[in-house]
Amino acid sequence: MINKLVDKIKKTNAPVVVGLDPMMSYIPEHITKKAFDEFGETLEGAAEAIWQYNKGIIDNTYDLIPAVKPQIAMYEQFGVPGLVAFDKTVKYAKEKDLVVIGDVKRGDIGSTSAAYATGHLGKVQVGSKKYSLFDEDFATVNPYLGTDGIKPFIDVCKEENKGLFILVKTSNPSSGEFQDRLIDGRPLYEWVGEKVAKWGEEHMGNDYSYIGAVVGATYPEMGKVLRKVMPKSYILVPGYGAQGGTADGLKPYFNEDGLGAIVNSSRGIICAYKQDKYAKFGSLNYADASRQAVIDMIEDINSIF
Repeated sequence: MINKLVDKIKKTNAPVVVGLDPMMSYIPEHITKKAFDEFGETLEGAAEAIWQYNKGIIDNTYDLIPAVKPQIAMYEQFGVPGLVAFDKTVKYAKEKDLVVIGDVKRGDIGSTSAAYATGHLGKVQVGSKKYSLFDEDFATVNPYLGTDGIKPFIDVCKEENKGLFILVKTSNPSSGEFQDRLIDGRPLYEWVGEKVAKWGEEHMGNDYSYIGAVVGATYPEMGKVLRKVMPKSYILVPGYGAQGGTADGLKPYFNEDGLGAIVNSSRGIICAYKQDKYAKFGSLNYADASRQAVIDMIEDINSIF
Protein backbone atom coordinates (compact mmCIF):
# COMPACT_ATOMS: atom_id res chain seq x y z
CA MET A 1 0.00 0.00 0.00
CA ILE A 2 2.93 2.36 0.51
CA ASN A 3 3.65 2.02 -3.20
CA LYS A 4 0.09 3.09 -4.02
CA LEU A 5 0.33 6.04 -1.64
CA VAL A 6 3.60 7.24 -3.20
CA ASP A 7 2.22 6.76 -6.72
CA LYS A 8 -0.92 8.77 -5.91
CA ILE A 9 1.15 11.55 -4.35
CA LYS A 10 3.20 11.72 -7.54
CA LYS A 11 0.09 11.63 -9.75
CA THR A 12 -1.79 14.36 -7.87
CA ASN A 13 1.33 16.36 -7.00
CA ALA A 14 -0.34 16.71 -3.62
CA PRO A 15 1.46 15.42 -0.51
CA VAL A 16 -1.77 16.06 1.37
CA VAL A 17 -4.16 13.99 3.47
CA VAL A 18 -7.56 15.32 4.52
CA GLY A 19 -8.40 14.55 8.13
CA LEU A 20 -12.06 13.52 8.35
CA ASP A 21 -12.52 14.48 12.01
CA PRO A 22 -16.15 15.65 12.12
CA MET A 23 -17.78 17.39 15.07
CA MET A 24 -21.49 18.12 15.15
CA SER A 25 -20.69 21.82 15.40
CA TYR A 26 -18.92 21.62 12.02
CA ILE A 27 -21.87 20.17 10.14
CA PRO A 28 -24.08 22.66 8.26
CA GLU A 29 -27.64 22.98 9.51
CA HIS A 30 -29.25 21.72 6.31
CA ILE A 31 -27.45 18.37 6.69
CA THR A 32 -28.24 18.03 10.39
CA LYS A 33 -31.89 18.97 9.86
CA LYS A 34 -32.38 16.37 7.14
CA ALA A 35 -30.77 13.65 9.25
CA PHE A 36 -32.81 14.56 12.34
CA ASP A 37 -36.02 14.71 10.31
CA GLU A 38 -35.37 11.13 9.24
CA PHE A 39 -33.90 9.62 12.42
CA GLY A 40 -34.78 12.09 15.17
CA GLU A 41 -32.31 13.67 17.57
CA THR A 42 -30.73 10.28 18.16
CA LEU A 43 -27.31 8.71 17.85
CA GLU A 44 -28.47 7.35 14.50
CA GLY A 45 -29.40 10.86 13.42
CA ALA A 46 -26.00 12.22 14.43
CA ALA A 47 -24.25 9.37 12.62
CA GLU A 48 -26.26 9.98 9.45
CA ALA A 49 -25.36 13.69 9.53
CA ILE A 50 -21.67 12.83 9.94
CA TRP A 51 -21.76 10.35 7.09
CA GLN A 52 -23.50 12.75 4.68
CA TYR A 53 -21.08 15.55 5.67
CA ASN A 54 -18.08 13.31 4.99
CA LYS A 55 -19.54 12.10 1.71
CA GLY A 56 -19.89 15.66 0.46
CA ILE A 57 -16.25 16.44 1.28
CA ILE A 58 -14.98 13.23 -0.34
CA ASP A 59 -17.06 13.85 -3.48
CA ASN A 60 -15.55 17.31 -3.86
CA THR A 61 -11.91 16.50 -3.11
CA TYR A 62 -11.12 12.89 -4.12
CA ASP A 63 -9.71 13.89 -7.51
CA LEU A 64 -7.23 16.30 -5.89
CA ILE A 65 -5.76 14.25 -3.07
CA PRO A 66 -4.14 10.85 -2.48
CA ALA A 67 -5.57 10.03 0.93
CA VAL A 68 -7.98 10.71 3.79
CA LYS A 69 -7.49 10.16 7.51
CA PRO A 70 -10.64 9.59 9.59
CA GLN A 71 -10.05 9.97 13.35
CA ILE A 72 -12.00 7.19 15.02
CA ALA A 73 -12.70 9.01 18.31
CA MET A 74 -14.93 11.48 16.48
CA TYR A 75 -17.10 8.52 15.51
CA GLU A 76 -16.79 6.39 18.64
CA GLN A 77 -18.30 9.19 20.73
CA PHE A 78 -21.62 8.35 19.04
CA GLY A 79 -21.37 4.67 19.93
CA VAL A 80 -22.22 1.90 17.50
CA PRO A 81 -24.05 4.25 15.07
CA GLY A 82 -20.91 6.41 14.99
CA LEU A 83 -18.81 3.39 14.12
CA VAL A 84 -21.24 2.59 11.30
CA ALA A 85 -20.59 6.11 9.97
CA PHE A 86 -16.84 5.47 10.28
CA ASP A 87 -17.20 2.22 8.35
CA LYS A 88 -19.28 3.88 5.61
CA THR A 89 -16.71 6.67 5.34
CA VAL A 90 -13.78 4.25 4.97
CA LYS A 91 -15.56 2.13 2.38
CA TYR A 92 -16.73 5.13 0.36
CA ALA A 93 -13.26 6.68 0.34
CA LYS A 94 -11.83 3.40 -0.95
CA GLU A 95 -14.52 3.28 -3.66
CA LYS A 96 -13.11 6.64 -4.78
CA ASP A 97 -9.63 5.03 -4.89
CA LEU A 98 -8.34 7.06 -1.95
CA VAL A 99 -5.78 5.61 0.43
CA VAL A 100 -7.32 5.48 3.92
CA ILE A 101 -5.22 6.11 7.03
CA GLY A 102 -7.18 5.00 10.07
CA ASP A 103 -6.21 7.39 12.85
CA VAL A 104 -6.87 4.94 15.68
CA LYS A 105 -3.70 5.31 17.80
CA ARG A 106 -3.91 1.79 19.16
CA GLY A 107 -1.23 0.39 21.44
CA ASP A 108 -1.21 -2.81 23.45
CA ILE A 109 0.59 -6.15 23.49
CA GLY A 110 0.23 -9.74 22.36
CA SER A 111 -3.21 -11.01 21.40
CA THR A 112 -4.83 -7.63 22.18
CA SER A 113 -2.52 -5.85 19.76
CA ALA A 114 -3.17 -8.57 17.18
CA ALA A 115 -6.93 -8.13 17.64
CA TYR A 116 -6.65 -4.37 17.06
CA ALA A 117 -4.61 -5.04 13.93
CA THR A 118 -7.12 -7.61 12.70
CA GLY A 119 -10.06 -5.27 13.28
CA HIS A 120 -8.54 -2.35 11.40
CA LEU A 121 -6.17 -3.87 8.87
CA GLY A 122 -6.71 -7.60 8.66
CA LYS A 123 -9.34 -10.33 8.44
CA VAL A 124 -11.13 -12.07 11.29
CA GLN A 125 -11.77 -15.81 11.16
CA VAL A 126 -15.37 -16.88 11.67
CA GLY A 127 -15.68 -20.64 11.27
CA SER A 128 -14.51 -21.47 7.77
CA LYS A 129 -14.79 -17.88 6.55
CA LYS A 130 -12.72 -14.72 6.87
CA TYR A 131 -14.09 -11.18 6.98
CA SER A 132 -12.45 -7.78 6.55
CA LEU A 133 -13.74 -5.31 9.10
CA PHE A 134 -12.92 -1.60 8.90
CA ASP A 135 -10.24 -2.42 6.34
CA GLU A 136 -8.19 0.79 6.38
CA ASP A 137 -4.93 0.82 4.40
CA PHE A 138 -2.81 2.22 7.24
CA ALA A 139 -3.35 2.63 10.97
CA THR A 140 -1.69 4.94 13.48
CA VAL A 141 -0.09 3.13 16.41
CA ASN A 142 1.31 4.18 19.78
CA PRO A 143 4.76 2.57 20.40
CA TYR A 144 4.87 3.11 24.18
CA LEU A 145 4.74 -0.63 24.89
CA GLY A 146 7.71 -1.36 22.62
CA THR A 147 8.23 -4.15 20.12
CA ASP A 148 5.66 -6.39 21.84
CA GLY A 149 3.02 -3.85 20.86
CA ILE A 150 4.23 -3.22 17.31
CA LYS A 151 5.12 -6.70 16.02
CA PRO A 152 1.53 -8.03 15.92
CA PHE A 153 0.59 -5.05 13.75
CA ILE A 154 3.54 -5.62 11.43
CA ASP A 155 2.63 -9.30 11.11
CA VAL A 156 -0.88 -8.39 9.93
CA CYS A 157 0.50 -5.68 7.65
CA LYS A 158 2.75 -8.22 5.95
CA GLU A 159 -0.19 -10.55 5.38
CA GLU A 160 -2.43 -7.82 4.01
CA ASN A 161 0.13 -5.59 2.25
CA LYS A 162 -0.78 -2.69 4.52
CA GLY A 163 1.09 -0.22 6.70
CA LEU A 164 1.46 1.77 9.90
CA PHE A 165 2.24 5.28 10.99
CA ILE A 166 3.88 5.08 14.42
CA LEU A 167 3.79 8.05 16.80
CA VAL A 168 7.29 9.48 17.14
CA LYS A 169 6.99 13.21 17.87
CA THR A 170 3.44 14.50 18.15
CA SER A 171 2.26 18.04 17.47
CA ASN A 172 0.53 18.81 20.78
CA PRO A 173 2.10 21.36 23.17
CA SER A 174 2.72 18.93 26.05
CA SER A 175 4.30 16.21 23.90
CA GLY A 176 7.72 17.14 25.24
CA GLU A 177 6.83 16.03 28.78
CA PHE A 178 7.85 12.53 27.73
CA GLN A 179 8.99 12.63 24.11
CA ASP A 180 11.76 15.21 24.67
CA ARG A 181 13.24 13.53 27.76
CA LEU A 182 16.92 12.78 27.35
CA ILE A 183 18.06 9.17 27.48
CA ASP A 184 21.83 8.68 27.26
CA GLY A 185 22.07 12.24 25.99
CA ARG A 186 19.45 11.93 23.23
CA PRO A 187 15.72 12.72 23.30
CA LEU A 188 13.29 9.84 23.51
CA TYR A 189 11.75 10.69 20.12
CA GLU A 190 15.10 9.97 18.43
CA TRP A 191 15.26 6.54 20.04
CA VAL A 192 11.70 5.85 18.91
CA GLY A 193 12.57 7.07 15.41
CA GLU A 194 15.50 4.65 15.25
CA LYS A 195 13.16 1.82 16.26
CA VAL A 196 10.67 2.81 13.56
CA ALA A 197 13.44 2.69 10.96
CA LYS A 198 14.48 -0.73 12.25
CA TRP A 199 10.93 -2.09 12.27
CA GLY A 200 10.50 -0.67 8.78
CA GLU A 201 13.33 -2.79 7.41
CA GLU A 202 11.09 -5.83 7.97
CA HIS A 203 8.39 -4.56 5.60
CA MET A 204 9.73 -2.56 2.66
CA GLY A 205 7.97 -1.26 -0.44
CA ASN A 206 9.74 -0.19 -3.62
CA ASP A 207 11.37 2.94 -2.22
CA TYR A 208 9.85 3.41 1.21
CA SER A 209 8.88 1.20 4.10
CA TYR A 210 5.30 0.29 4.92
CA ILE A 211 6.15 1.39 8.46
CA GLY A 212 5.99 5.18 8.66
CA ALA A 213 6.09 7.74 11.43
CA VAL A 214 3.96 10.56 12.82
CA VAL A 215 5.98 13.75 13.34
CA GLY A 216 4.17 17.03 14.06
CA ALA A 217 4.49 20.07 11.80
CA THR A 218 4.93 22.24 14.89
CA TYR A 219 8.50 21.00 15.45
CA PRO A 220 10.43 21.47 12.16
CA GLU A 221 13.90 21.28 13.74
CA MET A 222 13.03 17.92 15.22
CA GLY A 223 11.56 16.93 11.86
CA LYS A 224 14.91 17.63 10.25
CA VAL A 225 16.68 15.28 12.66
CA LEU A 226 14.06 12.56 12.31
CA ARG A 227 14.11 12.71 8.51
CA LYS A 228 17.79 11.66 8.72
CA VAL A 229 17.10 9.02 11.36
CA MET A 230 14.29 7.46 9.26
CA PRO A 231 15.34 7.92 5.60
CA LYS A 232 13.06 5.15 4.28
CA SER A 233 10.04 5.89 6.49
CA TYR A 234 7.17 7.98 5.16
CA ILE A 235 6.32 10.75 7.62
CA LEU A 236 2.71 11.68 8.37
CA VAL A 237 2.77 15.32 9.44
CA PRO A 238 -0.16 16.60 11.54
CA GLY A 239 -0.39 20.13 12.92
CA TYR A 240 -0.47 22.12 9.66
CA GLY A 241 -2.81 25.10 9.71
CA ALA A 242 -5.12 25.10 12.73
CA GLN A 243 -2.39 23.87 15.12
CA GLY A 244 0.16 26.40 13.89
CA GLY A 245 2.31 24.45 11.45
CA THR A 246 3.26 26.37 8.29
CA ALA A 247 4.48 25.44 4.83
CA ASP A 248 7.81 27.15 5.50
CA GLY A 249 8.48 24.70 8.31
CA LEU A 250 7.59 21.59 6.31
CA LYS A 251 10.60 21.28 4.03
CA PRO A 252 12.76 19.33 6.53
CA TYR A 253 10.19 16.53 6.56
CA PHE A 254 10.63 15.81 2.86
CA ASN A 255 13.49 14.21 0.99
CA GLU A 256 15.25 16.04 -1.83
CA ASP A 257 12.92 14.50 -4.42
CA GLY A 258 9.91 16.12 -2.74
CA LEU A 259 8.68 12.77 -1.41
CA GLY A 260 8.87 11.16 2.01
CA ALA A 261 6.11 13.08 3.79
CA ILE A 262 2.36 13.61 3.65
CA VAL A 263 0.80 16.58 5.46
CA ASN A 264 -2.55 16.39 7.24
CA SER A 265 -5.14 19.12 7.57
CA SER A 266 -8.45 18.47 9.29
CA ARG A 267 -10.40 21.52 10.51
CA GLY A 268 -8.71 23.75 7.97
CA ILE A 269 -10.34 21.78 5.17
CA ILE A 270 -13.49 20.12 6.44
CA CYS A 271 -14.59 23.29 8.26
CA ALA A 272 -13.28 25.74 5.66
CA TYR A 273 -16.66 27.33 5.01
CA LYS A 274 -16.57 28.82 8.53
CA GLN A 275 -13.33 30.69 7.81
CA ASP A 276 -13.49 34.30 6.60
CA LYS A 277 -11.40 33.34 3.58
CA TYR A 278 -14.04 30.91 2.33
CA ALA A 279 -17.19 32.47 3.79
CA LYS A 280 -18.41 33.41 0.29
CA PHE A 281 -19.25 29.74 -0.34
CA GLY A 282 -21.77 29.62 2.49
CA SER A 283 -22.88 26.57 4.45
CA LEU A 284 -24.90 25.10 1.57
CA ASN A 285 -21.70 24.90 -0.49
CA TYR A 286 -19.46 23.80 2.38
CA ALA A 287 -17.89 21.04 0.25
CA ASP A 288 -16.93 23.56 -2.46
CA ALA A 289 -15.18 25.58 0.26
CA SER A 290 -13.34 22.41 1.30
CA ARG A 291 -12.26 21.83 -2.29
CA GLN A 292 -10.84 25.35 -2.54
CA ALA A 293 -9.06 24.92 0.79
CA VAL A 294 -7.43 21.75 -0.56
CA ILE A 295 -6.32 23.56 -3.72
CA ASP A 296 -4.84 26.37 -1.62
CA MET A 297 -3.07 23.91 0.70
CA ILE A 298 -1.53 22.00 -2.20
CA GLU A 299 -0.27 25.25 -3.72
CA ASP A 300 1.10 26.39 -0.36
CA ILE A 301 3.00 23.16 0.28
CA ASN A 302 4.35 22.86 -3.26
CA SER A 303 5.70 26.42 -2.99
CA ILE A 304 8.49 25.16 -0.70
CA PHE A 305 10.10 23.00 -3.41
